[in-house]
Amino acid sequence: MNTRSKTVIAGMVLIMFLCVTGFGSWGAAKPADTGTPMVPANFSGIAEKVKPGVVHIRTEQAVKGSDDISYFFRGNPFPEGHPFEEFFKQFQDRKRSPLKKRQGLGSGFIIDGDGYIVTNNHVIDNADTMTVKLSTGEEYTGELVGRDANTDLALIRIKGAKDLKPLCLGDSDRLDVGSWVVAVGSPFGLEQTVTAGIVSAKGRVIGSGPYDDFIQTDASINPGNSGGPLVNMKGEVVGINTAIIANGQGIGFAIPINLAREIISQLKDTGEVTRAWLGVGIQDLTRELREYYGTGDRNGVLITEVFEDSPAEKGGVKAEDIITSIDGKTVSSAKELSRTVAALPVEKKVDVTVLRDGAEKHFTVTLAKRTDDVVSAAASENDYGNLGFAVSTMSPELADRFGYPDNEKGVVVTEVTPGSKAELAGLRPGDLIKGVNTVTVTSLSDLQEEVRKVSDGAVINLLVKRGRGGFMAVKITK
Repeated sequence: MNTRSKTVIAGMVLIMFLCVTGFGSWGAAKPADTGTPMVPANFSGIAEKVKPGVVHIRTEQAVKGSDDISYFFRGNPFPEGHPFEEFFKQFQDRKRSPLKKRQGLGSGFIIDGDGYIVTNNHVIDNADTMTVKLSTGEEYTGELVGRDANTDLALIRIKGAKDLKPLCLGDSDRLDVGSWVVAVGSPFGLEQTVTAGIVSAKGRVIGSGPYDDFIQTDASINPGNSGGPLVNMKGEVVGINTAIIANGQGIGFAIPINLAREIISQLKDTGEVTRAWLGVGIQDLTRELREYYGTGDRNGVLITEVFEDSPAEKGGVKAEDIITSIDGKTVSSAKELSRTVAALPVEKKVDVTVLRDGAEKHFTVTLAKRTDDVVSAAASENDYGNLGFAVSTMSPELADRFGYPDNEKGVVVTEVTPGSKAELAGLRPGDLIKGVNTVTVTSLSDLQEEVRKVSDGAVINLLVKRGRGGFMAVKITK
């Protein structure tokens, strides 16, 4: 091989080296400069900025003690004078244990210099005392300002603290799926823990309440993280860490800060949350229902029931109307409609646009205040959001949709939330509920009454009929 050939080969080898390593202008391995790094160089700056505003919350609740031994030996099975009589009597004479302290742990974050702190309702629920520990190690007694069980939010306050470091609130609507986020809190009581991940999804419904709209993230969230902030790369709070899936990895949920903002404001001003109420039972439009009602490409929410003496009834809205907008805002799902109405002021007159018999109609409705009494008497009859399913009275349209005879009567499941207790138990849309815990049910009120009797943590045994098939037993833990 002559000198010229060797030079050419050496040059080609050098060019290939530069291409592979990315040093040359032809470097195929050199990433395009998008202006945004795929992975942040580090999170230390964000952690340093956020951690002073995050607090550790320790709660205590007094619970009545019990003596398991004296309970086991209750009643003396032996007659007077029997050798074992004294043995049993020593346990029966034992006094009940005094009050015990049940402790809980959680997180929260400071929102202003006056000592107001946001956390989850389940962190402080039923607590007799709350101890708030700052990042400096200082501890203060927390006082409850207000709470909202429907969104699992609570506002507490500490007094006397100086130089507090409140966190800035961001805009969760501008948070994109795939964006980097950081969770800060006290998982398993390990204070000031920082974990990072991305936004896995938005608008998640997990069956925890009527206003589910969670941010899903794979940033590690564990027990004790509840109430802590989920922040973006600017260190702004975009969510409140709230829930996890048992035995799940990389699946955590946070309340969007935009949903929480108005609730926090109401709690701070009045100590409670006031929501508006329309007074209808609703469900999403399926493809079959779109065809049946001839809605075409138009979105909307089907009204399954209008409650007696409700704002909707007074305004002229009827069952089987399809709501397409309210107060000028279009709605395309039952959850969206519920959240839109709840955010509106009580006693406001709103325009409700519906499709009725294929024609668009407008009604003026004066919204009322949503109260627990109203909800239990009406909405909860067909919405079991905490269990993850909704029901409706059987109609010819529903019978046709789910494959039942036209004269079929009873209570039919119209919606099952993905990942909910109901779905995991095997309940499906179209299941006809015939009984609860061996009691026959034929109406929405029957079902409501029997479910109400079941205590939290106990099992609800549903007897259901599926389509034209046979009967099935479905067990759901309340």
